[in-house]
Amino acid sequence: MFFYLSKILLFLITPITWILGLLIYSIFTKNIKRKKRGFIITLVLFLVFTNSFIVDEVFRFWEIKALNTDSITVQYDYGIVLGGVSWYDKQFDRIGVIRSFDRVYQAVELYKLGKIKKIFLSGGSGSIVDADYNEAAVIKSHLIIIGIPSEDIEYEDISRNTRENAIESQKIIPDSSSCLLITSAFHMRRAKGCFENVGFKVTPYVVDRYSGDRRYIIDHLIVPNVDALSNWTLIMHEISGYVVYFVMGYL
Repeated sequence: MFFYLSKILLFLITPITWILGLLIYSIFTKNIKRKKRGFIITLVLFLVFTNSFIVDEVFRFWEIKALNTDSITVQYDYGIVLGGVSWYDKQFDRIGVIRSFDRVYQAVELYKLGKIKKIFLSGGSGSIVDADYNEAAVIKSHLIIIGIPSEDIEYEDISRNTRENAIESQKIIPDSSSCLLITSAFHMRRAKGCFENVGFKVTPYVVDRYSGDRRYIIDHLIVPNVDALSNWTLIMHEISGYVVYFVMGYL
């Protein structure tokens, strides 16, 4: 039930839902004052949610600071890679990846550099439509193809969200293991909280950062950008997810 409610919440907090909802209300309301006010609020929301500079600042506030790879002076037993980074192309029987697949790329690099002994993949399907997609198992097959030894890759492909990532990983990874938790910078607060809540002692290793150097250029400061709208959806989903997890006692 929690899994499905989270999907509904994601839809309700999506900025485009607010913008379209207000626009439709403004068009059909017969009250002239409310119509005018509705159009003004719709315009303001559009300008805010398509502003790259503003959303970058929100990411800058929320994201956990990255750890420099060279500062890792010990070898961790596991690099735990959280899922939700790919999709399955049924037509061609291959995986497609999204930006968060950087988690996997960085884990491979850490393994090659000797920073982690094993790669642990955590994640089944987080989709209602493709509920049978076993992401971790599929990614393991991909890693074997590119040269990572099978014995150095472990996984669980049952979990559907961050809370379950922690619970299912705990069932497999020995308690005494040293672990590097690898996930996107915007996701690390919730991920670290969930893993520590079930007894893990993890060192966060953030990847896939959205907050880079500040850019004071016209197109970044003023010009509406559709990517900013997408990024707002992402960060609002993550912050609301953190709040819900906190209330539920998962952090």
